[in-house]
Amino acid sequence: MPELPEVEITARRLNRELSGRTVESALAPGMVTMKTFDPPLDALASREITGVRRAGKMPIVEFGDLSLLIHLMSAGRLQLFDKRASLRDKRSRILVRVDDGRELRLREFGTQQRAWGKLLPTDKVDEDEAVATLGPEAWPAPPLEEFAELIDQPRHLHPLLRDQRVIAGIGRSWVDEILWEAELSPFAHGNQLDEEQVARLHGAIDDVLGRTLAHYEEVVGDSLPDKAPMPLKVHRHTGEPCPRCGETLCAVFFKDHVTTYCPAEQTGGRVLKDRRLSRLLK
Repeated sequence: MPELPEVEITARRLNRELSGRTVESALAPGMVTMKTFDPPLDALASREITGVRRAGKMPIVEFGDLSLLIHLMSAGRLQLFDKRASLRDKRSRILVRVDDGRELRLREFGTQQRAWGKLLPTDKVDEDEAVATLGPEAWPAPPLEEFAELIDQPRHLHPLLRDQRVIAGIGRSWVDEILWEAELSPFAHGNQLDEEQVARLHGAIDDVLGRTLAHYEEVVGDSLPDKAPMPLKVHRHTGEPCPRCGETLCAVFFKDHVTTYCPAEQTGGRVLKDRRLSRLLK
């Protein structure tokens, strides 16, 4: 799933390219994509695009007093194309055609059709359940005292930081990077961290996400790729040397994700149990 840095750079690029343009037409080839029906999507025709922003991992395209809230789920991408898609394009979910011939397109890879959109009054977007239940934005990180209260929970750090109700925008990729940066175990409990560890984690969130956005500003052009060139140091690098100490990076495998860590710097030298082997032995 695209996370805060990927959605933020998307919003910045689309805001720059589309603000002030007029919508020619809007339609949803994805039959189950739109989660609202009043107003209908074609109400966007002839409206001006007034901005693009995000809330957590969700892009929001504004058309004056109406806004299109989009959830990309795991395989959705919101991109601007010079040519318009055929209505037979199986990946297209929402098409917003602009007066200069370009098209803002929500595409989704795979067949599940989980990505969705809601057309809402702009002043009601923050009241929608998907937005209202979000915690504070991860970038810039909330003030240290507020952050300390948010993570003061008897939960492992890896799922805790991915919980959008706690802090919005971090997912599986960047939580590995943040915890490695902070030299903290993914299985440490939030309520067991001392003040120095909390401060280290807080700083790591700002540093990792800030560096990533700066990287994207340099390497991502006007044409957003299907996958941004993520500057990952540990995530997806299981079995390779730790960039800091050279120890072999290890991983814990779950049903739907992999947690990567440095045993020397994050778990006191302990290699954590491989859940794949544990399941086979049951």
